[in-house]
Amino acid sequence: MLARFREAQLPGINRLRRLSAAGELPAPMVFPGREGRPSFARALRAAGTPAVIAEYKRASPSCGVINLDLTPADVARMYAENGAAAFSVLTEEAHFQGSLDYLKDMAFAGKPMLRKDFILDQLQVLETAATPASALLLIMRMFDGADQVRKMLDLSREHGLEAVCEVFDEADLDMARWAGASIIQVNNRDLDLLVTDLGVSRRLVRTRGQGELWISASGLTAPAQLEEMADLGFDAVLIGTSLMSRPDPGAALKELAAVGLERKARRVAERAAEREAAR
Repeated sequence: MLARFREAQLPGINRLRRLSAAGELPAPMVFPGREGRPSFARALRAAGTPAVIAEYKRASPSCGVINLDLTPADVARMYAENGAAAFSVLTEEAHFQGSLDYLKDMAFAGKPMLRKDFILDQLQVLETAATPASALLLIMRMFDGADQVRKMLDLSREHGLEAVCEVFDEADLDMARWAGASIIQVNNRDLDLLVTDLGVSRRLVRTRGQGELWISASGLTAPAQLEEMADLGFDAVLIGTSLMSRPDPGAALKELAAVGLERKARRVAERAAEREAAR
């Protein structure tokens, strides 16, 4: 599956190489103020645990067409109004019917956005820097080693982008850490069988390191699952298909985002009670 995804990226990468050779790569997007791009990690940490990264996803290899009727702007509005801490935006065209333009279409909602694509080349990082995205996805299995990933991380940081390093197993996790990753996303999907298993998240999160931000992705559909991921130590969850396949993605998101918001409210109340008792 990853080989197919890699092959599908080559025409786009070759186009970027031609633009680069001609000095015509788009310039990095300029953000007013000292803050620069909205911080993806800060938004997740400020939300309830688990924060929900809500994904705009029109189609996928495992599900086929999911929802072509709702525009990116429609979904951005629904997600922003119903508890999303951030957006994930599928921009891959060949297998997911995505587009880089969707990042621009959803930026009005003011949420940090993750560009979710199969990013292999440094020119794709520069391409992302020319969009309103706050973060990009780096899939460890798409790279030959940690040195390659480290170069992508360094270039991303240079342009104010945060990198979400996606792992499927312990070897991927080791590579991400050797490269200096700070945001770890565990993908629960077996790419050969196209089935999901939350046991992957349960196993890998046991090794969570100090200061790391952890995200669980794929196969999360119910509030009880989000409760479990938060209890295990995940800061956030990424949810796409189970939202986009519902008639009202906003209502579906509201039910799931309530888990983190209610947990946050309980923590605030507990701390207030502790301060009161200490007086």
